Amino acid sequence: MAFAEHEVLIGRDAMTVYQFLVDGLNNPLWRSGIRSISLRSGHAGEKGAVYQQTLAGPGGRPIAADFQITDARPGAEVRFAVVAGPARPTGGYYLSTEGPNTRLRFALEYHPKGLQKLMNSVIQKTMEDEVVQLEQLKSVIEEQTPEA
Repeated sequence: MAFAEHEVLIGRDAMTVYQFLVDGLNNPLWRSGIRSISLRSGHAGEKGAVYQQTLAGPGGRPIAADFQITDARPGAEVRFAVVAGPARPTGGYYLSTEGPNTRLRFALEYHPKGLQKLMNSVIQKTMEDEVVQLEQLKSVIEEQTPEA
């Protein structure tokens, strides 16, 4: 099994952070490697929504990484599962209020099967690189003008 998590403190309230996160169309603003993303089915930011996503894979080749929101609790958490592509991790964003700020934890988990088990160290490193991108998310959200 591969597991990675990272946590940041964002200078915005939990609902602001949640509303940004729950809309998968915001992912290219803070995650590197996304070539394209669109809402394939469901309602943006709601449980059951499926986002069609293409990532830059090894050698720059495009790979599918569609995901579905599996749980969405306003101001508290967003969980998802990758439903297309060579790797299908599950993950979540977990929010907690600390005064006027929001502590945000991003966790990913993946259970490789078959020959993928031989690549566990590569998978682990990729997941660690993914969750640490929360630092970029923090910058993007904090640079936005807070709503009055």
